[in-house]
Amino acid sequence: MSKKRPATSPGERAVMGPDPATGPDMLSGPGRREPARPGSARPGPDRPLYSAGSDLLEVQNLQVRFRQGGRDVWAVNGMSYSLRAGKTLAIVGESGSGKTVSCRAIMGLLPKAASVAGSVRFEGAELLGLPDATMRAHRGTDVAMVFQDPARSLNPTMRIGIQITEAIRTHQAIDKNSARDRAIELLKLVRIPLPARRFVEYPHQLSGGMRQRVMIAIALACHPKLLIADEATTSLDVTTQAQIMELLLELQQDLDMALMLISHDLGLAASYSDEVIVMYAGRIVEQAPTQELFAHVRMPYTKVLLQAIPRLDRPAHALLPVVSGRPPDGMSLPVGCSFAPRCPSAQERCARDSPDLEEHEPGHHWACWYPCEDGDSE
Repeated sequence: MSKKRPATSPGERAVMGPDPATGPDMLSGPGRREPARPGSARPGPDRPLYSAGSDLLEVQNLQVRFRQGGRDVWAVNGMSYSLRAGKTLAIVGESGSGKTVSCRAIMGLLPKAASVAGSVRFEGAELLGLPDATMRAHRGTDVAMVFQDPARSLNPTMRIGIQITEAIRTHQAIDKNSARDRAIELLKLVRIPLPARRFVEYPHQLSGGMRQRVMIAIALACHPKLLIADEATTSLDVTTQAQIMELLLELQQDLDMALMLISHDLGLAASYSDEVIVMYAGRIVEQAPTQELFAHVRMPYTKVLLQAIPRLDRPAHALLPVVSGRPPDGMSLPVGCSFAPRCPSAQERCARDSPDLEEHEPGHHWACWYPCEDGDSE
């Protein structure tokens, strides 16, 4: 399915260096994990590329919890999905829904306090439970990540070029001059003007959009097969957001890689993804191909997210629709549907029984006892 473009123009160091949110110490171990499954040895460098019809990434019953004050905090609770080579998957939801944590679990970038269970298979090889050294070999070469805030991700005391060449030489046995040439090529690839000049500049000398392009260049240094963009455009103005998204799509096609977009922006998901996953309270509550999901919204939570998007056909200065309440506490999830306390359509059964995520229509999964009918999302 071809990706749509908007009608109007609208981090961290890409897993090669310390995560500013956790610090170097917490990167020494990706958290407690289930033992690796038999036969999960990393494929050799000459392994064939996966075809567009193959599942590049398979996530099964992923669970992430943190121990706090003697109690478990469930950040991700039973998440399952797959992503094919060359496709774009968008994972959307409110802050705290588990989007970023689930991706950090895939990358092995969670703090030691995290307990991770389930299965994450990349090209058929199990990633959960791998030793740190083996997991580092996967980061950058197989899976890379662009984080939300490049200002926090780039080292302000190091020149841009050094930070890019560090990523290159971590995974490739090349000399400094070859790494420099490769870094300048990457800066050209991400459409940074005067790349040789930018190579010797510091992060503060670049605009926010250019810093984000540098982060993308670092992430692409070793030609990953899967690029995870975690709120990669949130801190940018709308024009720069569109430029970054167009760049990501062009690079995806040129490099034949899969793309995962983590966002709270349903408009972005509708414009650029092939499939959409909607998360709430650590669980997937709706999942479908993009056109199907937005044409036939079934989950009330997805409906209220869509209604909160500003629209030109609304009266001037009209208040945006909002959903009352807050997401549930991960320490004390409700017995029934997690969205029931905030859901305008909730009934007695919703507070008593938790609905499973099931395929109710071809390719369309949702977890709701009383789904929306066509036309209800207007």
